[in-house]
Amino acid sequence: MQGTIVKAISGFYYVRDDSKVYECKARGVFKNKNITPLVGDHVEFDGLVVTKVYPRKNSFERPPVANVETLVMVFAAADPNPSLDILDKFLVTAEAKNTEIIICINKCDLADTKALKEIYDGIYPIFFISAKDNSGIDELKKALKGKQFALAGPSGVGKSTLTNLLLESEKSEVGEISQKSLRGKNTTRHTELFYSDDYKLFDTPGFTSFDVNLDDEKQLENYFPEFHEYLGSCRFDDCKHLEEPDCAVTKALKEGKISDSRYESYKNIYNFILEKKRY
Repeated sequence: MQGTIVKAISGFYYVRDDSKVYECKARGVFKNKNITPLVGDHVEFDGLVVTKVYPRKNSFERPPVANVETLVMVFAAADPNPSLDILDKFLVTAEAKNTEIIICINKCDLADTKALKEIYDGIYPIFFISAKDNSGIDELKKALKGKQFALAGPSGVGKSTLTNLLLESEKSEVGEISQKSLRGKNTTRHTELFYSDDYKLFDTPGFTSFDVNLDDEKQLENYFPEFHEYLGSCRFDDCKHLEEPDCAVTKALKEGKISDSRYESYKNIYNFILEKKRY
């Protein structure tokens, strides 16, 4: 039989097929091959034993999940104020993991969001919501239809409230979501993949911080989508897009085609990767 791991607790894997959820253990051979089945994995299982893990689209260590198709970057318009440097680190990590990206700015009732729209609109889909009064939630749900996604973002931006709104009155892999499942801030203890009629949502205790984990700083240019049309047009093939002459990226920056904020993030992350390689 085939299915998807929707929960993993204390060595037990809960695998969902088309009809029900099975509590399984994993074959010992996985340990010998240094393979740990993860929530989101597509697997084969025989009776109550997971026998095969299919190749993954991607995987994350913290939280331990696999096959995240879309990452929804949840930041607040205020309380806490958004850090664009941190947001861009999240975006680069998501790009490197080959996920689709949606930006969701919560608490739009507290601050003007015009500057954020000017920076990111046209690069990524961006939604402005207020989970407090349900503003913008229906539009976000429509954009998430058919997707298997997780929410990512720093603490205090409203991910728990948004999770509850997205799952409210929907069916999970254990039936109707209980009051315990509709948890409050910082109470998630394990990762679980919930199913609704329209989408699948990883509810996780993680994705509150990302460490840019690239081995080669040259890869970084590929993870800024607004750079793409200029790559290959610089004078030097190995252009770092920093201070080199006739750089197509910095030319676009001067012409206002790339935002100052995004370019500053590029430089900061580039130097961050170089610094990590020194140690």
